[in-house]
Formats: sequence, C-alpha cells, structure tokens
Amino acid sequence: MSPSGLFSGLARARNRLNDALRRLSQSQTRADALEAAEELLWTADLGTLGAEILQKAETELKNGNIEKPEHLAQWIKKTLISNTKDAPSPLLPRTASGPTVVLFAGVNGSGKTTSLAKIVFLLQSQGHSCLVAAADTFRAGAVEQLTQWCNRLGAPIVTGNPKEDPASIAHKAATHAQEIDIDYLLIDTAGRLQNSNNLMDELAKLARVIEKQIPQAPHHSLLTLDATIGQNALSQVREFSEALPLTGIVLTKLDGSTKGGAALAVHQITNLPVLLVGIGEKEADMVTFNAENFVTALLGEA
Repeated sequence: MSPSGLFSGLARARNRLNDALRRLSQSQTRADALEAAEELLWTADLGTLGAEILQKAETELKNGNIEKPEHLAQWIKKTLISNTKDAPSPLLPRTASGPTVVLFAGVNGSGKTTSLAKIVFLLQSQGHSCLVAAADTFRAGAVEQLTQWCNRLGAPIVTGNPKEDPASIAHKAATHAQEIDIDYLLIDTAGRLQNSNNLMDELAKLARVIEKQIPQAPHHSLLTLDATIGQNALSQVREFSEALPLTGIVLTKLDGSTKGGAALAVHQITNLPVLLVGIGEKEADMVTFNAENFVTALLGEA
C-alpha cells in the first residue's frame, strides 16, 4: 500500500488530533505549547513514550533548543520518527533451505486470521509460494474463513477435522510444505486469552512439533495486536513470549482506531519490531511499517 493509502487509512485518528495540533501550531507561550503538546500526545495514546517526549520538550524549550513555541509540533514529529524503528528489510527473511515457517498468535478478535491472509497476499506479490495451515480448530468458522481467503488468493491450504489436535495439522502441513518445495508455510493458531494456560501450552507444543520436522522452525513468530488495546499490549506480549519466542508485531484495525499512536508506542512497550499495520479489510490493506510515513499520516504536515 502506498503512503497515500496509509494517509487515508489513518484519517479517523488524524482528525481526532486536529484540534490539539491547531492549538500547538498557534501557541505563543511556552506554557500554552506544552499544554497543547500534552493533549496531543495523550489523545494519540502514546502512553509512556508520550510522557517521555513531553518531558524532553519542556527541557528543550527552556534551553532554547526549540526557538519558538509554535515550532514544537514539528519537533514532536521529528522526535517520534527518530524514536521509532522501521520494519526490518527483508520483512520475513527466508531460510537458506526448505520452507520458512511463520507462526501466527493472538487473542480472540485481534484480526489474526485476516492478517495471515494479507501476508500471504504480500508474499505472493513478491513472487513467493505459500502454503497455509489452518490449525485453529476451536473457533467455529475459523477454517472456513481461512479457506475462503486461500481460495481467493490461490494459495493451497492444509485443514483437519473439528477439534483435531492443532499440532497434528501443523505436522501434516510441514510435511506437505517440504514435499512440494514451498517457500513459506504460514500457520494459523487458535485465538486465545493470554492467561489461558491450556491453550498457551498447546501453542508451545505446536512449535516443538514443527521444529522436529523443519530445523529452527518456526522462523518467525508473529503476535497480532489490536491497535485499540493500548497498554494491555505489554501483558499480552509477556504471556505469549512464555509459549514461544516472538519475533515481531502485526498491528491491526488502525483504520478503526481514533488514537493511532499505538503503533509508535508498542515497540517501546514490547521491545519487538512492528512489522506491518492493518488499515482495512481487503487483502492489500496492510502496509510495511515505516516510521516517517506513519507519523506523517498520523499528524499530517505538522
């Protein structure tokens, strides 16, 4: 997706910040500028990152490093960009040989299954072959939903019976991926609460089963996070990290969020890179995370 698509996708969040941005750009005194900046950072849901930036802004204004109060908006934009890491490139590096395994985890309703389909579309657009494993055998309709996506995308899918052991499905998929010399094996797992011990144990078991078949798999373990959850992201990452070593975040539903700053705060909160952000329901409505493009889409030409 282009930067213009990201700009339109973040329209709701940007519109919510307009008043604070306007006040900030028109500030004539240090006190007014800091008050408007606090409103902006809080409204954007930047959490502790926002508090740190506000404290630094106050120091910079006092020391004269920000020449005029109305220049603070541009300073905040530059600071947010410099404090936020872009997604790595390549996004999901391939293994030297055999299929590269990508495991998807997340709580119910996080947009995990749809995100998997969008990443299949992204990988296919780069010329890679993909096989999908529907290892979410608990949620009614999960396999059907993923099968519909795969039919639309022309991607093969391995499914099982209702309530079948997800590790068994992953095993079959790993075997098939090796047989047909596939580039990427993407595995959907059951949505689970981060404090659901049985399901978390099952996730760890699934990862162990795959590793026995494909060395060092899963090579990428992605956690999908709903953009509206705010500081709850940290507890989710902690709990899921106990089941498998997470390698990145897929942030979803930013088009429905009126805050948007979660993408900027989540890296600081979790110490994991934000790889992709979802801003719509279509397969192309996912963009590789780029700090400058994202901050510009969120704040406009501040």
